[in-house]
Amino acid sequence: MPTMQNSLSVAANAVSANVLAGQLFEFLSQNSQIVLSCAGSAAGLNVTLLAGGVALINDQAINAANHFPVIPDDIITQEIVPAGARLLLTFRNTTGGALTAFWRVDVGQ
Repeated sequence: MPTMQNSLSVAANAVSANVLAGQLFEFLSQNSQIVLSCAGSAAGLNVTLLAGGVALINDQAINAANHFPVIPDDIITQEIVPAGARLLLTFRNTTGGALTAFWRVDVGQ
């Protein structure tokens, strides 16, 4: 199962750019099962996942575990996404200080 993962700092009261931009599976070439796992460095991070313009997760709080996602503990959602869909994954910081978002997207084909 191909995996895309990384971490990023999200500034205070800001929303990140699409962290999947430029990734190998930003655009899906076939129907795929997507598994999104996330964790944050502290409480106050929310995640949004869009697939083909449809919100699968909309501004939901994530675990404040301060480590890369552990499977299955940090799984946020598992979805079947149709071929040709573009994936958009963003994080919103609701606090007054910068936080780190740790994310992982597994693509099953």
